[in-house]
Amino acid sequence: MRTRTGLLAAVAASALILAGCSSGTSEGEATVEPTVGATGGTTAQECQPVPGDALVVLSDDKMLQNSDNMIPAINADAATPALIAALDAVSAVLTTDDLIQLNKAVDIDRQTSQEAATQFVADRGIEAPEQGEGSIVIGAANFSENITVAEIYSAVLASAGFDTEVRTIGNRETYLPALQNGEVHVVPEYAATVTEFLNRAQNGAEADAVASGDINETVAALAPLAAEASLVFGAPSAAQDQNAFAVTQAFADEYGVTSLTELADTCGTISLGGPPECPERPFCQIGLEEEYGLEVAQFDSLDAGGPLTKTAIQQGQVMVGLVFSSDGSLA
Repeated sequence: MRTRTGLLAAVAASALILAGCSSGTSEGEATVEPTVGATGGTTAQECQPVPGDALVVLSDDKMLQNSDNMIPAINADAATPALIAALDAVSAVLTTDDLIQLNKAVDIDRQTSQEAATQFVADRGIEAPEQGEGSIVIGAANFSENITVAEIYSAVLASAGFDTEVRTIGNRETYLPALQNGEVHVVPEYAATVTEFLNRAQNGAEADAVASGDINETVAALAPLAAEASLVFGAPSAAQDQNAFAVTQAFADEYGVTSLTELADTCGTISLGGPPECPERPFCQIGLEEEYGLEVAQFDSLDAGGPLTKTAIQQGQVMVGLVFSSDGSLA
C-alpha cells in the first residue's frame, strides 16, 4: 500500500454517508442502538461518524500492518562501532509522536528539516556514546520526513566527531544502490518496506513476504538479506510511518474506542475512506474485515492518507479513514 515515490492520485470523494445512521439525528450526534447477534445477545451498537477537527489513530492491536519502524541503514564498509552507536542513540529516543511533531514543524509550520532536527536533538539531549572520525554522507529519500531524520542523524554524528553531509537523493531504487556502492554511507529506512524490497530483489518478485507486524521478527528476517546486500542495519526505533486508521477524536470519545478491536466490538459496521485500491488490499479493507471482523458497509474512494480522506473523516462523510501514522496533521 505505502509507496515512497508519492501519494496516489486523489479521486473524487463520494457524498454518501453510512446508510441508516443519520435518520432522526442531528449532525455529529451519535446513534446508540444495540443490535442483536445471531444467538440473540446484544452485540455492537449502530455507530455513525462524528465530525470534528482533531484526528486520532486507532491502535492496530492485532498488528495488521507490517512494522515500518524507522531504522538506520549503513554501508557495511562504513559501519564502525562509533557510527552505529551514534545512530542507535537516535533510535533509542525517536517515537511515532516525535515523527508527527517533526512533520508538523516542517510540513505545516514551515521550518526547514535542518531547523527541526537541530531543535529535536537539543530538546532530547541526544549524545553519541563514542567519538569517531571521517567523512560520512547521509542520504535521504525525497520527502520531508526522511530528510528531517537524515538531518538528525547528521547532527548526532557531527557531535561524535564525524564530518557529515546530507544529500537528498530520490526514491529507494536510487538511494539503495548508492548506499551499497558507498556513494552514501547512511540512510534512514523503514524496516518492513526495506526488508521486502531486498527480499524481492534477492529472491524474485513473487517471493513470499518475510516482514511482519512484529518488529523483532522483521529485523530478524532483514539481517541475512542485509548481509547479502553488503548493508548493516542499526537498532530500530519505536517511530513508525505506516498505514493506520483514523477517526475523529470526537468519535473516539463518543464511543470510547482507542483500538481497532474496540471499534469492531463497539460498532461492528463502519464506513471507510481510502485509496481506490483499498477494497482489494490485505492491509486495508480486506484486513479490517478478515483480521478484525469489521463489516465495511460503505467505502468511499478518496486518496492514500491525503487531504480528501482526512477531510472526509473530519466532516463526518466516513467513520474511518486510512492515513499515515506519522502525518503531521495528527499533532
